[in-house]
Amino acid sequence: MFKAIARFWRYIVAWVTGKVEQLEDPEVLLDQARREMQETLARNRERAVQAITQKNLLHAEVEKLERTVRDLERKAELALQQGKRDLALQIVREKKAQEGALETMRASLQQAIETVEAVKIAIRRQEEEVRVKTAQALAMKARWKQAQIQIAINKALEGMTMESLETSWGAAEQRIQRAEAEAAARQEMSAQSLQGRLAALQDAQIDHEAEAELAKIEERLGMRPAANASTANTAVDDADALRELEELERKLQAAQGDTQGNA
Repeated sequence: MFKAIARFWRYIVAWVTGKVEQLEDPEVLLDQARREMQETLARNRERAVQAITQKNLLHAEVEKLERTVRDLERKAELALQQGKRDLALQIVREKKAQEGALETMRASLQQAIETVEAVKIAIRRQEEEVRVKTAQALAMKARWKQAQIQIAINKALEGMTMESLETSWGAAEQRIQRAEAEAAARQEMSAQSLQGRLAALQDAQIDHEAEAELAKIEERLGMRPAANASTANTAVDDADALRELEELERKLQAAQGDTQGNA
């Protein structure tokens, strides 16, 4: 009854403070149940100690009365030996009274022994039950944690639809394609720019000079007839024209740079 009232008040306090969900948490309930079992076991152990103490006290009283009865019997024998029959009779009467009390106390002691043994068995059973319940509580906590993890995973999966994935995937692919197209366009513009044309002219000049050098080597090795003067002059004219064109383009670039600087 007291435990029920205590739980009721805890529920009221939790409701007022907004902690009802925490109070109904399985881990909280299991910990509370384990504490209550341990507290009950501790109280029962204390009762068992008290019962054993009473049994030991009764046992000591029984032994004391047994010694008293034996002592009275020796005194009665001594009185008879001394011819004091009346005294011996009184001692025997006292002995009978002590024996009556001894029988009663022996019966109480036997009952106390049986009670203590029953209490010990009950304590051992309760200890075993506490161990079993503690193991079950650990298993239940593990199940509760696993269930929470599964619920969280399911909630995450519910919020992640294939449609949203396809949309994100398509958007990423479009951005990549747009970036690739922009890079190609900038490369194309770079090829058409002045610097690009200059680079192409320089490449052409290098090719022309390499071809002329190769022709000279072939002539020296006798692999081709010597070039006539007109051909050589044409090559020289082409090279001069190319150099003059490059010089003109550099001037134009310098003029454009000055114009932009003044702007």
